[in-house]
Amino acid sequence: MKLDILVTTAHPDDAEAAMGGTILKLLDQGKKVGIIDFTRGELGTRGNAETRMQEAAEADKRLGLTARVNLGFRDGFFLCDENHILKMVQVIRHFQPEIVFSNPVSDRHPDHGRANQIVKEAAFLSGLIKIETWDEQGAAQAPWRPKRIFHYIQSCQHEPDFIVDISQYWAKKCHALRAYQTQFHSEEKTCDDPETPISKNGFWDYFEARARVLGSEIGSAYAEGFIAEKALKIDNILSLA
Repeated sequence: MKLDILVTTAHPDDAEAAMGGTILKLLDQGKKVGIIDFTRGELGTRGNAETRMQEAAEADKRLGLTARVNLGFRDGFFLCDENHILKMVQVIRHFQPEIVFSNPVSDRHPDHGRANQIVKEAAFLSGLIKIETWDEQGAAQAPWRPKRIFHYIQSCQHEPDFIVDISQYWAKKCHALRAYQTQFHSEEKTCDDPETPISKNGFWDYFEARARVLGSEIGSAYAEGFIAEKALKIDNILSLA
């Protein structure tokens, strides 16, 4: 199955929180969008691998994704090594995305930076003809290299290189993220696990404020920011107006 956009994440809920609105916007434009979760988030303070997988399935349904796959890497302990990189090469060759989004290059959570490094190396190596991989049926996979890799923003420490207006999709993005009831503050479901910063009542106020700040940069109500390691090509200067 060929995708236009492949979003890779260290943990289920990374994509929904960081770029759920952009995903919804792309889907609404008729693009095929898939999410690849590296882990089941089993080391999270709240919930467990089983609940996180159930929540990811519900979020998938709310977003209306073209595809979603969990690679089952060990949360907190996966490495940027040959085995993990080759697994990602298989994924890229299977879905043949034009653009890949990944976690930031560096972030508070060490999984995020490692996930990004795996994606970066796999995206290059997947284009090499002498690297052989096979699909689930045992058929040889053709080389494929995405045209661009971008990084979604997960904390305020990062400044965006470009910003996407998601005002029309804000409510639906929040609805998708609320599927992770063990992770984020929820009036519908209580959890006896210890509180975390994102499980406290004030989280949603902060979450909205951050989207509003990004939106104010481009004159919209809500927005999401992204990082581009390489310069962006512009064919029409007036498109920047």
